[in-house]
Amino acid sequence: MENNEEIHGRTITRGAHVLVLAFPLQGHINPILQFAKRLAFEGLKVTILIPSSSISHQAAFQYKHQSFNLEVVRIYDGYEEEPDKRDVDAYLYRLRTSVSQSLSDILDHYKKNNQKLQPTPKMVIYDSLMPWVLDVVKKDGFEGAPFFTQSCVVNSIYYHFNQGELKIPITGSNLVSLPAIKSFLKVEDLPGFVTSAGLAYPGAIINMLIDQFSNVKEATCLFVNTLDKFEIEVIEWMENICPVKTIGPCIPSKYLDNRIPDDMDYGLSLFEPETNACIQWLNARDTASVVYVSMGSMASLQPDQMKEIAVALLECNRFFLWVVRTSEENKLPFNFKEDTSDKGLIVNWSPQLEVLAHEAIGCFVTHCGWNSTLEAVSLGVPMVGFPQWSDQFTNAKCIKDFWGIGVRVKANEDGFVTKEEIEMRIHEVMEGESAKEMRQNAKKWKQLAVEGGTSANNIQEFVTKLQCVI
Repeated sequence: MENNEEIHGRTITRGAHVLVLAFPLQGHINPILQFAKRLAFEGLKVTILIPSSSISHQAAFQYKHQSFNLEVVRIYDGYEEEPDKRDVDAYLYRLRTSVSQSLSDILDHYKKNNQKLQPTPKMVIYDSLMPWVLDVVKKDGFEGAPFFTQSCVVNSIYYHFNQGELKIPITGSNLVSLPAIKSFLKVEDLPGFVTSAGLAYPGAIINMLIDQFSNVKEATCLFVNTLDKFEIEVIEWMENICPVKTIGPCIPSKYLDNRIPDDMDYGLSLFEPETNACIQWLNARDTASVVYVSMGSMASLQPDQMKEIAVALLECNRFFLWVVRTSEENKLPFNFKEDTSDKGLIVNWSPQLEVLAHEAIGCFVTHCGWNSTLEAVSLGVPMVGFPQWSDQFTNAKCIKDFWGIGVRVKANEDGFVTKEEIEMRIHEVMEGESAKEMRQNAKKWKQLAVEGGTSANNIQEFVTKLQCVI
């Protein structure tokens, strides 16, 4: 039975339902949640499954909007609170076992009550780090599609590695050539997990990343949080493997096209942002005068590296806003926060989108996580890339050489980045010879992000195929 509804001048048929399953990390929850909002706005009934370890028993998140048909459901992932992840193998095994059983129970409930629960789900969209979800979904008679929170450049590298086709030079030239990427990559541009540096990481993490492509050819399609114009050559190549739907950048609509009314933030944060402190402090600064520094939600720097950043910020003689998580505060030099209060603001967490959108920001010193990278590109902010692990090295390559909107710090032979190097790169982006060109490039990519490329069409085409929008 059809359930028609008038929304923003369009007739919506609430005739199809998708489940969206997130991975329990902030950087994975944010983009897939944003995608879920967009699907709901376009007319689908969407149930987003948030792992129990990410939100409390009393749902910490509830997104309500009269134009949406989106609900949030906790799915048991083996933990009721933040788990101890030091034993990575044990954590990932428990996660897989618990989520597989929980999801199977949810799907079985829908099948048994399909006359009462309308509309019944047609597809499960799941984080690509959980490819085993597709086995659960198909066994229960549903379609499945992975959602990739990393770039297509990184996807292509992991795919070739999974297929045994990524050749890492041992001696001589350190250039790496891939059929998906016309420009050469250097070994230091590759995700750390696929080089010799990956030996330092637990095998379970490496396997999880590489296994993202273990069964993609069995999926209905691949959803990727990117924009076609950001990496068009690689996307065209990936379409030979499986239907690829670029649906990014998955950031709140306020910072792109304003398509979704009142969509100003992601809606779920595992950290409490110090919004008033950040914005009030930025309001008192001149245009493009502030260096914003954030290493994301996971990176843990050594104390001596934290000290180098601190001294570099002090000696570059600029205003700075530095996000230092509570767990990292003890690595700051003694009394640094108090001694630099005339020049800097140090917070445990920031409202990053609001910060990047503020006219006072001159550059972003970033770990180059894909979400942070997309946010900065979409808001036209030049970057100083300070990659730490995983895909961040490849993202830094894109920032510097593919898009021309930033630079990358150079570590010494011990993998350490000196204060002189950090200060020099900040200067290069803020007022160096190439600073003007970086800002022009940043404006160009920002405009492309606002225009949205094929992402909007891909989302609407997907929704139409599920017979929701008339």
